[in-house]
Amino acid sequence: MKFQTYTETLEFLFAQLPMYQRSGAAAYKADLGNTLTLCAMLGNPEKEIPAIHIAGTNGKGSVSHLMASALMEQGYKTGLYTSPHLTDFRERIRINGKQITEEEVIQFVNIYYKKFLPIQPSFFEITFAMALYYFQKEKIQIAVIETGMGGRLDSTNVVDSVLSVITNIGHDHQQFLGNTLQKIAMEKAGIIKPHIPVVIGKKQPETAGCFLEKATAQSAPLLFAEEHLAVTPGEITAGPETPLRYFTLTTLEKKIPPVVISGLIADYQTENIRTACVALAMLQNTNFPVSTPSMANGIKNVLSNTHLRGRWQTIQQHPLTICDTGHNQEGIAEVIKMIHHYSYKQLHIVMGMVNDKEIEHLLNPFPIDANFYFCKADIPRSLPPELLMEAAEKLGIKKKTLCGRVESAWSQAIHNAAPDDMIFIGGSTFVVADFLDHLGL
Repeated sequence: MKFQTYTETLEFLFAQLPMYQRSGAAAYKADLGNTLTLCAMLGNPEKEIPAIHIAGTNGKGSVSHLMASALMEQGYKTGLYTSPHLTDFRERIRINGKQITEEEVIQFVNIYYKKFLPIQPSFFEITFAMALYYFQKEKIQIAVIETGMGGRLDSTNVVDSVLSVITNIGHDHQQFLGNTLQKIAMEKAGIIKPHIPVVIGKKQPETAGCFLEKATAQSAPLLFAEEHLAVTPGEITAGPETPLRYFTLTTLEKKIPPVVISGLIADYQTENIRTACVALAMLQNTNFPVSTPSMANGIKNVLSNTHLRGRWQTIQQHPLTICDTGHNQEGIAEVIKMIHHYSYKQLHIVMGMVNDKEIEHLLNPFPIDANFYFCKADIPRSLPPELLMEAAEKLGIKKKTLCGRVESAWSQAIHNAAPDDMIFIGGSTFVVADFLDHLGL
């Protein structure tokens, strides 16, 4: 059997391999055995690629894109591996911002799928192996690698790190990583390697000790980013294509710029920019130093360099329409903070969730007087919107509509919204993915 087209190649990958974003627990492999076997079949490319390895509950995607953008500005040929994708599988694997080609995906699967299938790898394991193969083939200089889930047993934890970064610890994937912040932190701390520097984005009382203990055991130099850099967000201003925000950086380190501009305007990006800047500064003592101008330009140009989407992304102005991929307690709390930044006549919320979330905890923070449109993303893990309706009823939410697919919910929201209203689309990464796909974005 030989795959001829990109579409049939993807259909094979989606159908044959357990995929967490679709099937949940069945796709989770709690060991590195398959990944190590796949790497051995490929000639162990993970040992040839210097990597910045990034874990955390929230923000790891944004930090990965920010750091990759700065490395690109410095002139390094930079690989970027992230997950999940929003509208195209190829978003997961990029070099200097450009997605892996359809032809490369087809070629990789045709060469290796017969060898891979006997070990029954997961979709994520195959995807990561493809990224390593492609990065080595294209002779990148450095890779930015985002973990999928956790850290210790995540497939990406086979990389040869030059720097480890852990953004923060929150309540997500508790059925796999543990039901306390300390347990989750210990899983994330699994990416800390012997003698390799590590930056912790947020110093949290419940988890700081876990990271210090692990770093000490591994003789790994550790920095808490907030102890070395303060970042103050300014006003959000209109940019030529997307809103922009100034961030003032206060530090004794002259290798970090005093002010940066970014199209990542959400309040929560303050923490991500701080983490990325401190991590980039830590590269000065490696083979991959990044200058202050490259750091500033990387932050400024991150959207155009790496094509990050779905992070408080403005779609249109009248009515103001914004989507965000925040999907756990901490992420939703940041969404609510941002909604309060805006003035509007009526708030409309297009919302769906996946089936492993505590519905009422995530729904409760939203303004009770908003118009809700409950929907279902096009993946098997989606929560039936009827359950969102039931939770909304318990919370006393009056204005709510049961919708089917995301595009139907969006259509009803845009039909009902006045020009001075606000529409928010979120609750799940996959709701945002379906929304952007529907708009052709």
